[in-house]
Amino acid sequence: MKLIRLTTLVFACILVFSNISIQAAESAKPNILLMLADDLGSGDLSCYGSPETKTPVLDQLAQDGIRFDDFYAACGVCSPSRAALLTGRFSVRAGVYSWVHASQHMHLRVEETTIAELMKEAGYSTAHVGKWHLGYDLVKGSGPGPNPGDHGFDYWLATGNNAIPSHRNPTNFVRNGKALGEVQGYSCQLVADEAITWLDNHRDKSKPFFLNVWFHEPHSKVASPEELAKRHKGVRNPEYYGCIENMDLAVGRLLAKLDDMKVSDNTIVIFTSDNGSYMTDRLNNRGFTGRKTQLWEGGIREPGMMRWPGKIKPGTVSDQPAGLVDILPTLCEVAGISAPQDRTLDGVSLVSHITGGKLHREKPLYWFYNPSRPVCVIRNGDWCLIADPELDLSRNNMFLEEYIGPIKETKLINLRLYNLRKDPKQQTDLSKDRPEIFQKMKTQMFELHADVVQEAFDWRTVK
Repeated sequence: MKLIRLTTLVFACILVFSNISIQAAESAKPNILLMLADDLGSGDLSCYGSPETKTPVLDQLAQDGIRFDDFYAACGVCSPSRAALLTGRFSVRAGVYSWVHASQHMHLRVEETTIAELMKEAGYSTAHVGKWHLGYDLVKGSGPGPNPGDHGFDYWLATGNNAIPSHRNPTNFVRNGKALGEVQGYSCQLVADEAITWLDNHRDKSKPFFLNVWFHEPHSKVASPEELAKRHKGVRNPEYYGCIENMDLAVGRLLAKLDDMKVSDNTIVIFTSDNGSYMTDRLNNRGFTGRKTQLWEGGIREPGMMRWPGKIKPGTVSDQPAGLVDILPTLCEVAGISAPQDRTLDGVSLVSHITGGKLHREKPLYWFYNPSRPVCVIRNGDWCLIADPELDLSRNNMFLEEYIGPIKETKLINLRLYNLRKDPKQQTDLSKDRPEIFQKMKTQMFELHADVVQEAFDWRTVK
């Protein structure tokens, strides 16, 4: 009898210590705070040279970790970039060809595997707060496409697209399927409020967290506190700059919360944006050619910064081309889990690079967006190749599923080659001067484009 009791006691102790070990292992995994701005140009932060906006919080975040000079959105508009961010797949491959409208079938399909699903399976508590724009079924039956809860988020506050009627007192926030009506305040601060409330009251505190914060700023219609807009009198659209500064303050509140929780040292923080600015002053996009909706550098190059204490050396500046498509594999390595093996991933983990090593990328970065000319772009190292479509693809910014046929059928023509290190404004075509590089990248573009559009989901099959 004593032997049985002793055996039982030993077994109970093993279970207790096993549970403690499991909890300790979970808590040792880094927390993740991922922040995404909306329509923020690559030159809209003071740490990227803006003469107009003052963004001390984001400037310090960049100084505390790594700031990328060549960081990229996944498209010239928002929904495709968000799809690529969550899946690690080029947006067209993931079936999101353009920005998602409630009249379409198109959305981020539940068949895709997202960062949130992977983190949830790995023992993370997950939340999404802010803009969604990958589906409209936020209130059950309200529109096509899944909500954040269908893609792995335990808790969520979202809008289908932009804050309505503006960033001030939005009326379209939905929390976990329940519409909130008008909410007093400014969108970025409301999003920060929700994120802080989740950290305090709703997450499983025995688990590490993945907090996905997608601001609405500075997408139009812009609005900002009067004292911020007043700083920019005499410039066009002063509230544009005011709302960026308001977002900077909201980021500061989130980072202060990490400090209060004493988890900053074990949290990787990422900040970037979904596409270039719509402002026509070229300084918003650092003087690059193009803007939002276009695949020139001005439409796709973005601010990109990461802080990971003890892993990333403060003050690091990188000219390594990287982008949203790399975030999923990066966070998988950060969390110590395997990236999906059952599908093509296009991004690569940046961990080796941000911690001081080299980065190996087997395929170029790639973009395709049918209204843009150029319609297709790849970047490989310092070199960029652009192309137009042979077929007269629609330039209508409102995507129709009938466009998918021509997209899948068109060939790429009028190829031009640029050295972005020497010619970031893409002024000089070097295709004839560097034929060996041109031929190599032409082959890469044709093969990659054919692979992407072949896999891309055909929404015309959905009835």
